[in-house]
Amino acid sequence: MNATKIATALVAAAALVVPAATATATPAASPEKSQSSGKPGYREKNMADPLVLAHRGASGYRPEHTLAAYDLAVEQGADYIEPDLVMTKDGVLVDRHEPEISGTTDVADHPEFADRKTTKNLDGKPVTGWFVDDFTLAELKTLRAKERLGSMRPESASYDGQFEVPTFEEVLATREALSRKTGRVIGIIPEIKHSTYLHDEGFDPEAEVARLVTEYHLNHPKAPLWVQSFELTALKDLRDEHGYKGKSTFLTTVKGGPYDLHEQGTTYAELTTAASMQDLSQWIDGFGPEKNAVIARNADGSLGEPTSFVEDAHAAGLKVTPWTFRSENSFLPVDYRIGTDPATHGRAKDEVTRFFEVGIDGAFCDQPDVCVEARADFLEQD
Repeated sequence: MNATKIATALVAAAALVVPAATATATPAASPEKSQSSGKPGYREKNMADPLVLAHRGASGYRPEHTLAAYDLAVEQGADYIEPDLVMTKDGVLVDRHEPEISGTTDVADHPEFADRKTTKNLDGKPVTGWFVDDFTLAELKTLRAKERLGSMRPESASYDGQFEVPTFEEVLATREALSRKTGRVIGIIPEIKHSTYLHDEGFDPEAEVARLVTEYHLNHPKAPLWVQSFELTALKDLRDEHGYKGKSTFLTTVKGGPYDLHEQGTTYAELTTAASMQDLSQWIDGFGPEKNAVIARNADGSLGEPTSFVEDAHAAGLKVTPWTFRSENSFLPVDYRIGTDPATHGRAKDEVTRFFEVGIDGAFCDQPDVCVEARADFLEQD
């Protein structure tokens, strides 16, 4: 796909996501927060290479997207923590993997919210459940997080009901506190989730992200901050419309395409050719590909051979941080599994090492300690 076609598609997509004027689009007053010092991790320095990115925190050990998961991830040696961002009814960015929250909170156990269950169109598909944008922040704070993969991760599930849903602002403050506590730069790599959906609901998540990272002294190119999205329009508007000056990562899958460009039929495959990577480098700083785009799986489910993805991205000056490395057999290539129990931890350390050998710049890990150990051994061999 050439630059003209990409730009045309982005302009068309941008027209689709102009937020309607609604009463819910104005953010509520900011929640009480820790004082932002602007000093810890103000500049990205002395960072490891490759990076270990804590996928939703140490989500293999604690319920995902909780402050406890981020604390443990950093304790295990992660360099970056990752919050996923959606918005409440009163316009506050909060940390959940999806707008629908029945799988990650105890909302179904709250009879006072039974009538909030509904069906909405999420990226062209009907989804039934409870949606963050139907709750005020105060209401959301009455819920508690739970492990999404309870049967596979009983240790994490033992913490169900103990932790609140954090706001993005609380995670930003936590990043600062962890930097002070550890004496090393802790980065943050938030993902704006379902931007088109949020704009259709009357919100502007990019504007709020830009406001908060500016408030926390992170809106500059040297900051330990990357903003991610599966939608190109979100990343482009973040820069062009909202003055974002930090780094950004375009997330991709092997199949399908970005929803903001679905009417144009644009696919991720088109957007990740060597030529397209060169074109996109004017808007983004890196790719977060599904890991099978970096090393393909064979037909039998075993790990195959590397593609040219990393080489092509590096030639365009872009970083590559694939997702997601998980220790359970269920998520591993068949030749990296141990035994037949889907929940048993297999050879995840060996798998991520193979990707380090290909030259990735970082790895999203549910069990950060496994990736930290793999990295240490890999660097020692070098």
